[in-house]
Amino acid sequence: HSSLLTGCAIDGRAPYRSLLTHGFVVDGKGMKMSKSKGNVIAPQEVSDKLGAEILRLWVASTDYSGELSISKEILDRVVETYRRLRNTLRFLLANTVDFDAGTQMLPVDAWLEIDRYALALTRQLQQQVSADYDRYEFHRIVQALQGFCSEDLGGFYLDILKDRLYTSAADSKARRAAQSALWHILQT
Repeated sequence: HSSLLTGCAIDGRAPYRSLLTHGFVVDGKGMKMSKSKGNVIAPQEVSDKLGAEILRLWVASTDYSGELSISKEILDRVVETYRRLRNTLRFLLANTVDFDAGTQMLPVDAWLEIDRYALALTRQLQQQVSADYDRYEFHRIVQALQGFCSEDLGGFYLDILKDRLYTSAADSKARRAAQSALWHILQT
């Protein structure tokens, strides 16, 4: 508010193009947090116990247009989301560590159909995430990433891909096609 007043007084306009506001943080039952009620969850405690990444992910995954609920149960779900995202990234990294995109990348038309399908799903996700960023709908981004990692990748593509990655020869076309797709997914 002080930036708005100062900007309008000095420049005759707001010092920003847009403004995002949010509701109050409440406990898991929707009650106002109060020291006397003992329902306060301090951000520093969450950060110290679970890590700052969990706190950041909770903020990003919460629809700020209303009240922002926080509780141990909600944070436990955020931890599970974090683990799913982290483990998916670890799988992608582990399976592209020996892949040099500059020399080993196969053209998309040389990939298996399922690899092209995974790339198409990734492009859909990227378009959706970009649109959600434009609308400041961060919670939808987290939901989309979580669904993509758990359903599209973890529950489908990566599960099928394991055989090809682990049993094919290191320089086989089938493995390089998979790694090419994984590299693109990881970069996205």
